[in-house]
Amino acid sequence: MVTRALDTRSGSATSCWRVGPQFLSPAPLLKSRKAAFVADPMKKTVYLSLGSNVGDRAKNLRDAIAALGNSGASVVCVSSVYETEPVDYLDQPWFLNCAVEAETELAALDLLYTLRGIEAQMGSKKLIAKGPRLIDIDILLYGNEIIDTPELQIPHPGMHLRRFVLEPLAEVAPSVQHPVSHLSISDLLTRTPDKSAVRVAAGP
Repeated sequence: MVTRALDTRSGSATSCWRVGPQFLSPAPLLKSRKAAFVADPMKKTVYLSLGSNVGDRAKNLRDAIAALGNSGASVVCVSSVYETEPVDYLDQPWFLNCAVEAETELAALDLLYTLRGIEAQMGSKKLIAKGPRLIDIDILLYGNEIIDTPELQIPHPGMHLRRFVLEPLAEVAPSVQHPVSHLSISDLLTRTPDKSAVRVAAGP
């Protein structure tokens, strides 16, 4: 079950959906990895993009969101689910995508390892770059931090060019600023050159 949440920062209703127990179960459990749970002393607000175009796409998103709560990232709210046209690699089924706001004490790289662990345990295999996948979880923003390493780049370097990322993210974080461009997510959405189809998915 999900319920409409009130954005206490602005005092207005948003399209952020609180996650209830029914939405979160069943879920794969992430096996314990001590290295992935090195805590940052300050809790961070993070924004994630989830996508699936293989199998039961909606269930894949639900299971991944549930797994986050068992893996060191506390889900705060979830956007609507969108059906989105493939980009770059076009010869594949349409995706379901959503955005998640979460809080974590994991360091950024440890969070990345945790998300990769969830993908692997769910059976996702990235056989083709930007190709079909059972589940894909990307870190878009990690607090206000800017990280540029061979393994991890934050903010996600392509987020401003992806309508399937920005539409859901603008629901849960319309006024959050991109730490490099300092534009809000809503502004990034209006400016993106990506014209691919993104529509709210039918169903509950």
